[in-house]
Amino acid sequence: MVSTAALGDATTQLVQGLSPEECARVQHALDYAAAAYGERTLASHQNAFEFSLGVAGTLAYLRSDAETRIAGLLFELAMFDPAIVETLEQLFGSEVATLVRGVQQLIRLRDLTVAQPVLGRGKNAAQEAAAHIETLRKMLLAMASDMRVVLVRLSSCATMLRWFAEQKRFDDTTRDYGREVMDLYAPLANRLGIWQLKWELEDLSFRFLQPDTYKRIARMLEEKRMAREGFVQSSIDRLEGELKSAGIKAEVSGRPKHIYSIWNKMRGKELDFSELYDVRAFRVIVPDVKTCYSVLGLVHNIWTPI
Repeated sequence: MVSTAALGDATTQLVQGLSPEECARVQHALDYAAAAYGERTLASHQNAFEFSLGVAGTLAYLRSDAETRIAGLLFELAMFDPAIVETLEQLFGSEVATLVRGVQQLIRLRDLTVAQPVLGRGKNAAQEAAAHIETLRKMLLAMASDMRVVLVRLSSCATMLRWFAEQKRFDDTTRDYGREVMDLYAPLANRLGIWQLKWELEDLSFRFLQPDTYKRIARMLEEKRMAREGFVQSSIDRLEGELKSAGIKAEVSGRPKHIYSIWNKMRGKELDFSELYDVRAFRVIVPDVKTCYSVLGLVHNIWTPI
């Protein structure tokens, strides 16, 4: 079981940004989930309650509402016992129950369709496979009348991939799961503009699809990690100072580009890692389009475009 201390840490994370009433509801769901999951494990052999904590924690990080976080905690219970949804509705309300049912439907749709072979040979095979995947994406979105359902499903994919990475597990299961996430769910995250999950889903999937290439790029990035992080922070500080001087209110963030993105650029432009200049990315969020162009001009004044 998860320790009391771990539960305390989980509670702190899961209720961030919520009102006192919402915090109490999430705490109630957390206590219920801890007892209801017990020692159950998933097919991946991960403890089911720890998995649900990972899903709900991801949803909290994404600043989702209380109902979505509660659904993230509880939907696996419904996968073990579909009849429990009625109990969940009585305890946590119809909104949570509807979200849980929606996640169930997405997972069932995946089970029914992903395993079906795509027929075709030669040149048509790749086109038919791509069309099949696109059809699945559209079906998933069509079935999820509430986009929070998709958000829960994406968070569960990220949590599962993290578990595989933590266990350093590389086998047919992790490779197949990585392929499914790369083909189906990472593009959904991109389409919905959930960048944080998109980047993580792509990197973790890539880790299992091409482990040697992933490790090689990760090693090259790690060799200059301190210098890269220092550059990112100093650039953020400088840009924030320039924006303040210009009277522009903005939220600035920066990060090293993720591994899958770097590999895509190396592959697409046939470049070596040493030839890449844009292994860092910055984001400036402003309230309107006019200010966006003002910031772009300011950025070009600081750093001359290549």
